[in-house]
Amino acid sequence: MTTPNAVHHVAISTTDMKSQIAFFSDVLGMSLQGLFWMHGVPNAWHAFLAMGEASFSFVFIPGNEEKETVIGQTHAGTGAGSSAPGTMQHIAFNVDTLDDLMNMRDRIRSRGVPVFGPLDHGLCHSIYFAGPENLTLEVATSDQVTHPLDSTGTWIDQDVVNLAGISPEELESYLRPAQFEGQDGAVTQPEFDADKPHLHYPKDAYPTMLEMPDSQFKTRPQDREPPSPKASK
Repeated sequence: MTTPNAVHHVAISTTDMKSQIAFFSDVLGMSLQGLFWMHGVPNAWHAFLAMGEASFSFVFIPGNEEKETVIGQTHAGTGAGSSAPGTMQHIAFNVDTLDDLMNMRDRIRSRGVPVFGPLDHGLCHSIYFAGPENLTLEVATSDQVTHPLDSTGTWIDQDVVNLAGISPEELESYLRPAQFEGQDGAVTQPEFDADKPHLHYPKDAYPTMLEMPDSQFKTRPQDREPPSPKASK
């Protein structure tokens, strides 16, 4: 079945790359994997830190420093806080066992960062804390859970289903999505449909981009090679 099987990386905007790298490497123990220019984006650069088999990324793009952080709008502020639709409410990292979770709490607190929990949610145990630039963070484990989070419907509340406006037929399709066999990349770009999600490229260029052959979207050959180990002076 064609479906994502994991998170490859999560990318967060930053204006203080060094502080973010320092926090996530020291407080959470994530090792730095990469720090280099962002391919195809002038004067932008990003970092990648190891997160198991995935990566956690921070991105600096010119203009980030001009944006205002507003708790309750751009950032939730807590795990129970609201934020604008489409924004990140919080990020939860995984550890394998409850012992690991307690040791993670020890590490975070040893760095002077307050952390609350663990809370037993039935489907996981979680601890909560903050990161630089008002990130709302969680570490969770599915070890020793009472009721696992799966597709059997155990954690489906009919009152919330009704609140979301989901019909019985729609619910069934969400619990068991239709299988799809890929065609090895042969499906062509669809025509513009205003009801579908779209990336916010310049309006004058976007129609042309939709008509471009896939083969024209390329990175430069030098972008595929790691940067020189010799730091620029």
